[in-house]
Amino acid sequence: MREQITKILEFELIKVGDYSITPSEIFLVLLVLFVTKLITNLVKRYFTRLVRKGRFDEGRAFSFMKITSYAIWILAIVYCLDIVGVKITFLLAGSAALLVGVGLGLQQTFNDFISGIIIIFEGSVQEGDIIQLQNGTVGRVIDIQLRVSQIRTRDQITILIPNSKLVNDNVINWTHNRMATRFSVKVGVAYGSDVELVKKTLEDAAKLSDKIVQKNEPIARFLDFGDSALQFEVLFWVDKTFEIEFVKSDIRFFIDKLFKEKDIRIPFPQRDLHLKSSEVNLG
Repeated sequence: MREQITKILEFELIKVGDYSITPSEIFLVLLVLFVTKLITNLVKRYFTRLVRKGRFDEGRAFSFMKITSYAIWILAIVYCLDIVGVKITFLLAGSAALLVGVGLGLQQTFNDFISGIIIIFEGSVQEGDIIQLQNGTVGRVIDIQLRVSQIRTRDQITILIPNSKLVNDNVINWTHNRMATRFSVKVGVAYGSDVELVKKTLEDAAKLSDKIVQKNEPIARFLDFGDSALQFEVLFWVDKTFEIEFVKSDIRFFIDKLFKEKDIRIPFPQRDLHLKSSEVNLG
C-alpha cells in the first residue's frame, strides 16, 4: 500500500526535457501557497492591531503591510519554482541578454517601481492623504501600489499616477499641514467706492461662512489700482482644504449679497476708445 502511494505521488504528470511535475510537487506548491496566504493574513492582523493601539497611523501601517506581503509572496514563488526543479539562477543566466534589451524599454517602469518602494518606506504620501499635483490637480489618495497610485479628485474621478511623479515632481501634501491653511478671494470695486467700507464688508462676508476657522480673523487688503477697478482680496483660513473651492464659492455669494445691500458696485471691464478724425484734401 505504501509503495502504491509513493508511486502515485512520484508519477510524472508533465515532463518537458529534464523537468517533470509530480503530484507530490503539486501538493507541496499548494501547501506553500496556502501557508503564504495564512502568513500574509497574520501580517495584516498584526499591523491592524498596531493601528488600534496607536503605535502606527493607518496609512503608514497599510504601506508597510503591503511591502511585507510583496516580499513574502516573492519568496514563496521562488520556493515554489525550486520545488518543481526550476532554478532561478538558471533563469536569470538564460535570460540575461533578453533582460538587457527589455530593460531599456522598462526603464520608466523600473523607476516607478523604485519610487513606489520609497513612498511606502518614507511615508511621504499615504492612503487618505489630500495632495495637489504639479499640474494643479487636487485629490485624495485611495490606493498606493508599487508602480502606480490612485487618487480621487473632487469630481469623483479616479486618476492613476505613476509613483515617479509623486517622488520627482513638486507635490503638495495638504494632510501633512496640521495647521489651518490661508486662502483668498479677489474682487474689484468701482473707482470712487468707500475703501474702508469695502474692507469691512469683505471681512464680514468671509465671517458668514461656517467652513472657515473662526479663531483666525479674516483680513481684507487693498491690492492695487486696476485698469477699471480698485483691486481687493480677502484672506481667510480653512482646515478642510479638500472643500476649498466650495468655501470660496460660498464667500463669493456672501460678498455679492453684502455689496448689493451696501451699494458697492463691481464694475464691468471697460476700455475707452478715442477716434481721431483727419481731413482729406480731394482737390
